[in-house]
Amino acid sequence: MSLSPGLLFDLDGTLVETDPTHLAAFNDILTGNGQPAVDQHFYNTHIIGFQNAEIFGRLFPDLTEDDHRRLADEKEALFRSRAAGLHPAKGLLDFLAWADAHAIPTAVVTNAPRANADLMIGALGLTGRFRHVVIGDEMEFAKPHPLPYLTGIRLLGVDVATSVAFEDSRSGLRAAVAAGLTTVGMATSLSPEALMEAGAHLAAPDFSDPALLDLVRRTTGRG
Repeated sequence: MSLSPGLLFDLDGTLVETDPTHLAAFNDILTGNGQPAVDQHFYNTHIIGFQNAEIFGRLFPDLTEDDHRRLADEKEALFRSRAAGLHPAKGLLDFLAWADAHAIPTAVVTNAPRANADLMIGALGLTGRFRHVVIGDEMEFAKPHPLPYLTGIRLLGVDVATSVAFEDSRSGLRAAVAAGLTTVGMATSLSPEALMEAGAHLAAPDFSDPALLDLVRRTTGRG
């Protein structure tokens, strides 16, 4: 019996626009600890898609790993306290309904902490909508390593050759492409050109984009 296609989604910046809230929380932690705030370019280049351990090690190189974990926990708590009113990315709900109608299983693959992922998925009204939520920090390797996506593929039991991933960061794109997935870059933070340079097979503004839908239909053989 042949395997089904699957759809695997990053979370922050892909399913929901959270970057402004994350950036504000990072800057509150930085300025509250004697560091200058960072701008959008730094955030896009050095923060999006990376694990907290790496981010805080870069932001606070003179502190201990315990301090990095403490500051990361404070930042994530700040983010969660401000995450009310999140809305699904444009076209997402219709796209998920299309996937359901064509019996295509879905998963979330994210480097976000589980508490953040659960909060965001719940705020979007999508609790239980995805078969699996794979958390990079709970694995031996997070993105940009392909292990989180390889794990999502295995848990869904899908055919990598007919499955599609959706990502908004360079590290996420590297992970998905290295896992063998056809990958759509979502142009929420990076330009379409930057997404294509990072390995995306297509760059799209949102889930209602006809080119995205056409690529998914061709790759999955559905619809």
